[in-house]
Amino acid sequence: MSVPVQPVLDATDPQTWGPAIDEAVNAISRGGLVVLPTDTVYGIGADAFDKEAVAALLAAKGRGRQMPPPVLVGDVATLDGLATDVPEDARRLVEEFWPGGFTVILRAQPSLQWDLGDTGGTVALRMPDHPAALALLKRTGPLAVSSANRSGSPAAQDVADARRQLGESVAIYLDGGQAPGGVASTIVDATGPALRVVREGAVPLEELRRVADVEGLDDPPAGRMAEQPAEQTGPAAGDPEDDE
Repeated sequence: MSVPVQPVLDATDPQTWGPAIDEAVNAISRGGLVVLPTDTVYGIGADAFDKEAVAALLAAKGRGRQMPPPVLVGDVATLDGLATDVPEDARRLVEEFWPGGFTVILRAQPSLQWDLGDTGGTVALRMPDHPAALALLKRTGPLAVSSANRSGSPAAQDVADARRQLGESVAIYLDGGQAPGGVASTIVDATGPALRVVREGAVPLEELRRVADVEGLDDPPAGRMAEQPAEQTGPAAGDPEDDE
């Protein structure tokens, strides 16, 4: 079976990637999907405020609304525009580990006109530490981004693998070379009475605890977290496949 030919644009050099970023921005603005390099693995992205584009992203991966994608941002200042009731410890973690392999689950601003899926009023936010991803995000604003793979398959480490898995469902593929990370981001749920790791990843627990009071996966849960399973606290909270 032949692989559909979709545009693969070079995004390895900041001096020459301007036209590639332009094409990706145009695709996003039209409601299309874009594969982009990140500091963990390759991601598939859509305008976070375009309901149909987010639905197309979930369909491309073969997953449903019960597994909503995280949202990537290009600036720390975006945090308060997307989330509310941000705990001070969560702010300290963001200031320390953004950009980087750290995702935080927060209460979403109730006024936002978006539909990421069945989030329960939460949003998982991350600022990636990758120049091409940040260049795109600074142009597009927040993007719903999930790992670039079909559900159940390994996340793509390069653009060729992403293209084999996602084919014509993606409008533009940005080629940033081999993904430098390959380790999923660490996810911390900051919506309960205590900050709690719900997925261990790129940022070790001991590093988190150097900055803030964070419960580990093996620690006894506090308060309502004992009654509310981690996979229900926010998007991607219990999804080992999603390497964003």
